[in-house]
Amino acid sequence: MIRIVFAGTPGFSVPCLHALIQDEGVQVVGVVSQPDSRSGRGMKLTPSPVKQAAMDAGIDVITPERLVEQGQVNQQALDWLQDKRPDVLVVVAFGMLLPKAWLDAPKVAPINVHASLLPRWRGAAPIERAMLAGDERTGVCIMHMEEGLDTGPVYASRELPITGTTLGSDLWFSLAPLGAQLLLETLPGIVAEICKAVPQPNEGVTYAKKIRNEERIIDWQQPAVAVDRLVRCFSPRPGARTQHAGKWLKVIAGHPLAARGREQGGRIEAVAQGLDIACGDRTLYRISELQPEGKKAMAAVDFLRGSALKPGDMLG
Repeated sequence: MIRIVFAGTPGFSVPCLHALIQDEGVQVVGVVSQPDSRSGRGMKLTPSPVKQAAMDAGIDVITPERLVEQGQVNQQALDWLQDKRPDVLVVVAFGMLLPKAWLDAPKVAPINVHASLLPRWRGAAPIERAMLAGDERTGVCIMHMEEGLDTGPVYASRELPITGTTLGSDLWFSLAPLGAQLLLETLPGIVAEICKAVPQPNEGVTYAKKIRNEERIIDWQQPAVAVDRLVRCFSPRPGARTQHAGKWLKVIAGHPLAARGREQGGRIEAVAQGLDIACGDRTLYRISELQPEGKKAMAAVDFLRGSALKPGDMLG
């Protein structure tokens, strides 16, 4: 029986946790997640998806504020981990860097399920960065963890294509179970020391910085293909945004047009079949679905029936 301590926070991590819980050869002896956060209209304290899944399964779970405080390891959290005597520490989108004492705690290995094809897109937002960069493929890696940021050698990887219609949510919902499947396939070999990790190449290293809120604002000076990647990356939530008359419009769906624009980026050129917006390089992007501030999502043609928007008006 492989003793596992699992570290993770968002919904992306839950399929891996569920897969481990259901595996007859595994015992999840503890879970560590980030502290409860306030969410919803009432801003109530809400457990992370991983913490909730652990509680539902009756697994001991801790949520330390930090693993390192003022340069010193949080001894209470470390004692908890060491008392669990894990063979493997499995980390999936935990959201905190692990100190060396945590990496040294498992008997066999600390491993990470990372949502990119390393060494491309090390860091916090690999899915979003792959989409925004126009990558044609992404995937998941099972990595042996080191103190560096996603620098460890890789046990196994699996690819997934990114097409011109792929949404960010598509990747989230595809990569999470793909990572869980690869984790279960790889774990026995890691424990038996049959599966060997291969060092990452020095070439092709990129870093996936955390997404800032302002990065979701559409820059209409960019070509339509770049606008399209931005919209698809954040659709349907949290959504790419633009402004008109001081109010936000969330752009949920659209596509570049073959026709060429004539005017500056952000100018509405037509409103017959949607909102056709001029972009950089004189390209055009048609908004087909949007959500006005304070209202529900709707087709752009329905929005236009009750809107005063007309050709020549500016967005952004």
